[in-house]
Order: sequence, then structure tokens, then C-alpha cells
Amino acid sequence: MLFSSPIFLFLYLPIFLFAYYLLPAPLTSSGHRSMTWKNAFLFGASLVFYAWGEGPIVAVLLLSAGINFMAGRLIEKGQRKAGLWLSLVGSLSLLFYYKYSNFAVDSARGFAEAFSLPIAESMQLAAIALPIGISFYTFQGISYTLDIYWGRIQANKSFINYGTYVAMFPHQIAGPIVRYADIAPELAERHVTVEKFGVGAERFIIGLAKKVLLANTFASLADQIFNARLSDINTATAWLGIVAYAFQIYFDFSGYSDMAIGLGKMVGFDFKENFQYPYIARSVQDFWRRWHISLSSWFRDYVYIPLGGNRGSEFKTYRNLLIVFFVTGLWHGASLNFIVWGLFHGVFLLIERAGLGKQLNRAPAVVGHIYTLLVVLVGWVFFRAVDLSSAIAYLGKMIGLGAEGASVAYPPSFFLSPEVIISLILAIILATPVYHRFQTFWQKLPAPGPRELAYSFVLFGLFIMAVMYLAADTYNPFIYFRF
Repeated sequence: MLFSSPIFLFLYLPIFLFAYYLLPAPLTSSGHRSMTWKNAFLFGASLVFYAWGEGPIVAVLLLSAGINFMAGRLIEKGQRKAGLWLSLVGSLSLLFYYKYSNFAVDSARGFAEAFSLPIAESMQLAAIALPIGISFYTFQGISYTLDIYWGRIQANKSFINYGTYVAMFPHQIAGPIVRYADIAPELAERHVTVEKFGVGAERFIIGLAKKVLLANTFASLADQIFNARLSDINTATAWLGIVAYAFQIYFDFSGYSDMAIGLGKMVGFDFKENFQYPYIARSVQDFWRRWHISLSSWFRDYVYIPLGGNRGSEFKTYRNLLIVFFVTGLWHGASLNFIVWGLFHGVFLLIERAGLGKQLNRAPAVVGHIYTLLVVLVGWVFFRAVDLSSAIAYLGKMIGLGAEGASVAYPPSFFLSPEVIISLILAIILATPVYHRFQTFWQKLPAPGPRELAYSFVLFGLFIMAVMYLAADTYNPFIYFRF
């Protein structure tokens, strides 16, 4: 079930919120509000949300949650190694089986065929369906047990409360990756004021508009260009295609994160920000401080630092960075494309660490912006192309390799309809902090009552426009579902 689907907007969410706020939160003997009923309902409703599209595969989510819940209890009872191994082996086994077993078998078969080994024909594996969101809830479970192991948090004694953390539908299938330590107090007690609910609704509507009005428009444009024969497009069209994809993935994923953060606030949770205008970064390192922040910080805290971080020699630091970005690429997908994409970014981080970063700091800001955008756009080709050979061929078209006639079937003008042009202008503006600066200016204007009323009408208009687009077009893809 998509947040941007009519069934979620007009059936699931209204019924959920109505029932959720009817549930009692009685005072305990210590004077705090008990979240037992609300957590149990949120847990059950989240399982329904997941099972709506995944059916019995919801059992994988429950199994993962059960493994890490038991692991946390074992660690706290003194069986530290047993608990940690249960979590790592259990969680990663599920992730490997569902996400990487087909890739591993296909890679092994390709190797066997390359060397004409007789076992090649026997290496077959039926396609395994990928449970939506498995990468996200696996990482959340591992961070929970590692934090208990390192003494940062205490294990939750209630499986309902822990299950609520893991399965909570706002962040369940596409993040952000929420750490237990960040929301543990809110699992125990939380309050939702009218103001907080309003902020959540505002954030949800903005995310919905980004997803439906911008990301879907760019998704259609990127698909048309990437699906065309390379002989039918020219260099300018190839660049238009990857720019469209860059905007698609940004507004798609950041829009979903906005909706998740907004939904969290509507039920009392404060999730951390996941994007901070990544396309204005001045270096690749800066880009990763701004892009998918919950993932990059997870790899920093649970992979890079445990490996030694930058505390050893330069060689070890470079090795640790490459390991992190190899795993980052592999996390995104079981494909050579994603591995190359991760290592591509990792290599540029090494180059920046070796001295380019200092040069970028001294250079005019525009130099850093152009350099970073070029690196990111080239990297997105590996992310979007169907395979590695297609990515290399597309990159060749972007730099003008290959013969082009006097005219091509699909020049940029073929795709630049008024809707696409307006979307491009809006995307460029909204990918920068211009909106927040305008919002700050708007809030300082006199007459707060009429000002807030006008803003409410704008939000309502955005919601209506998004719903109208959904009603008129069934094309509503979401990139990060496959991760």
C-alpha cells in the first residue's frame, strides 16, 4: 500500500486515526500515560498495512522482529555473545536469502560458464520474491541489538512495544531508518497536541505533493528516455534523461520521508530528518551528509567506526571507506550496477580525502557545486540502467560517443512539454533552501491569522491537486520499494 494511493488516503489512514485517538491512554501509578493500548493497535494496524500488499510475507517481518527481540533479552541477561550472534546471523540470513541468493547463484553460474565448468547447468534457483522494506527493518533490528550490546540502551521487555518500533507503518517499508534509542521515550509515553498534529499533516501534504506532482512527472520522462534506443536520442536528450531521474529519485524518496515524518508526528513520534538539500552539496562527502541521512549515519556508526574509522593509518581509513561504500551499494540492490555505484562514490571520497577536498574548500562555491552534481549525475546512471553494459552505453551517449545523424527521433524538444518545463523549474527551486527562506519570510509577515489561513488554503490546494493527478493517472511508481 502506497502512502500516495487513494486507498491509503481515503480508507486506511482516516479509519486508523479515528480508532487510534479513540483508544484510552490511562494514567499509571507513576502519573504517566500508559501507551499499552495505543501501541498494540499501532502494531496490529501496521501489520495489516504491510500484509495488504505482501500477504503472508508479513511473517518475515515478524520473524525478524522476534529474532532481535530475543537477542536483546539474551544480551541483557548476560549471554552477550549468544545474543549478538543470534541477531547478526538471524537478521542477515533472512536478508541474504530474500535479497541476495538469486544474485549469488546467478553470479556463480556466470563464473562457471565463463570457465566452462560442468556444474554451470545445474546452478539454478527459482526466483525469490523480495519482501518490501526488508533492508530497512533488518538494519533497525541490528542497530537495536548492537546498542544493547554496547550498553547504550536497555532491552525492551514487551514484544508489543518492540514490535511497534519495528513494524510502525510510517517508516516500515521505506524508512527513514529509525533507531530504537531515538524513539524509546515516545514508545513509553507521548503526547499529540493540535499544533503537532497540524505540523504532521502539513509535512505529509508537502511530501505527497513532491511525490505525485514532481516525482511521478520525472519518472515518466526518465522512463521514456532510458527505454528509448540510444540511436534514437542525442547527447542533450541523454543528459535530460539523467537529470529527470535525479529529480525523480530525490522527490520520490524525500517526499516519502516527508510523509513518514508527518505521519509519525500525527501519532506522537519525532523521526529525524532524512534529507538536507543534497543537490546543493559542494563535495561528495557533503552530499552524503545530506542524502539519505539515516542510512549514511547508520553505516558510519555501525560499520565504519567499528572497522576503525579514521583512527588508523591512511591505508586502513581508505580501506574502511571502500568497505562501507561497497556495502552501501550492495544494500541498495543485488546487482553489479549498485556495487559499481557505491564504489564509484567511495573512490571520489578517497580522492577528496587525499587532497581534493581542501582544494574544493578554497575554490569558489560554484566549482564545488558543479563537480558534485557531475559526480552524482554520472553515478545515477549506474543506479537507473537495467545492467552494467546499458549503463556504460548510456554514459557513452552522454559524452557524445557513437554516431549521431543530422536529426534524431527524440531530441530534447520532443519531451519538453509545458508541464515538464514547469516541473523542471519547480524542481530546481525546491531542491534548494529557497522554500525554507520563503517560509521564514512568510512567518515574519504581520497579521498571523489571515496569513495562516492563506497558507492552509495553499496546503489544501496542493492536496486536491495531488488527488486529482492520482485520479487522472495510474502511473505511480516508487523507487525505494525494491530496497
